[in-house]
Amino acid sequence: MFEDEKDDKIYNLIITKGIDMKNEYGQFCEKLFSKVDFLWKESISGSYAHAGDAFYEKIDGIILLAGIYNDNKELFNDLLAASERYDIPTILVRPYGLEEVPEVLEENATTIVGWNANCIVDSIKSARELM
Repeated sequence: MFEDEKDDKIYNLIITKGIDMKNEYGQFCEKLFSKVDFLWKESISGSYAHAGDAFYEKIDGIILLAGIYNDNKELFNDLLAASERYDIPTILVRPYGLEEVPEVLEENATTIVGWNANCIVDSIKSARELM
């Protein structure tokens, strides 16, 4: 990486968690950790429906892991509502090993990405520009 391309920003992300039989959350975090030049932290709330302005105003992106959607629809709905209310970009990650995503998520996502670490990081960095 060239020195003038260095990105020192620490991206504040919400990553969907919940019932996750295939450990997509763990695999996704491993992808982010593999990019040592990408700085990020995760913000977690006990209830995304009730988290307030102070919580959401610092969020740079919401990561929606499409593979866990069916078992966690309420969580996804809360995060989609927050995304719209606070103008936060959503990065939809396809189910691991599959191309299709739930239509409701596709319609509301800022961008859709697969499981390539470089593509994930690029999507997070550029999501705000796509809104």
